[in-house]
Amino acid sequence: MKKKRFFLISCGLSLLALLLNGCVAQSNDSASLGIHSDPVLMEEKTALSPSSEGGNMGRDETVSYSYETRELYAERDEMKIYGVAYISQGAGEKMPAVIFSHGFGGNYQVGTQYAEALAAKGYVVYCFDFCGGSPGSRSDGSTLEMSLFTEQSDLEAVIRMMQNQPFVDSGNIFLMGTSMGGAVSAITAAAHEEEIQGAILLYPAFVLVDDAKERFDSAADIPDTYYHMWMTVGRTFAEDLLDYDIYEAISAYKKDVLLIHGDADSIVPLSYSERALEVYDSARLEILSGAGHGFYGSDAEQAITWILEYLNTHINRN
Repeated sequence: MKKKRFFLISCGLSLLALLLNGCVAQSNDSASLGIHSDPVLMEEKTALSPSSEGGNMGRDETVSYSYETRELYAERDEMKIYGVAYISQGAGEKMPAVIFSHGFGGNYQVGTQYAEALAAKGYVVYCFDFCGGSPGSRSDGSTLEMSLFTEQSDLEAVIRMMQNQPFVDSGNIFLMGTSMGGAVSAITAAAHEEEIQGAILLYPAFVLVDDAKERFDSAADIPDTYYHMWMTVGRTFAEDLLDYDIYEAISAYKKDVLLIHGDADSIVPLSYSERALEVYDSARLEILSGAGHGFYGSDAEQAITWILEYLNTHINRN
């Protein structure tokens, strides 16, 4: 797939500057983001897919599948990782799966709007809490012990758990993430190329490395704990990044990648995804005009349309 750049002209308003999770809005904005504070578990629902011009997993695009939600746990170093699986009903015995990773300070609910839309089209979607990913995480672990690389280990544990689910087509597992979760998804896909069929990165926080280097000249300058953005993290959060080349790491992934980024993002500037476009062998960058760090409303609907189109054309049908 050749590298392309697409520009969307839209009249949607950009969301107020968000933190690195990219989808955790102020409390009065949660409904517009499709984030639900109390998702119903183990209850079958029927979701209507967003309007789109394509992308339906090769099925009739007018079909919307019902789905159920189910709590599932993974485990890493004796720590439990909490998440919710959105499981399409009637779409097949084994279905392609998308693993959604939230951003800095977020939680599994960040992925709700995406999980509902994809489950309605016959996918299994798993949204989970990183260990120590936020003060309110339902997974084990502390924010003082969390880093890009502990989150990579969490995601690897989730991949193993999902590969063993009877309703998952283990040959069609895709990684998807927002902001820091996008960066984690990118490095994890590169480390497990054979197991990961594709990667969808929404405003991925490749800026994390530059942020750490600008804040600290050396490891000796990093305190045991410090306040970053809006929560307290530990020394390991920055220390692990000072000598890390994230672009070299992600370039090891040779399969097709979809990047989606807003050109009004003040948290992770668009230039970071533009640079990723240059280091990947095969990547496509879609740009949302006027969108900030987080998508909602018509921006979210357009992003979902692109995501479904990408998934539809990248499923391994062998």
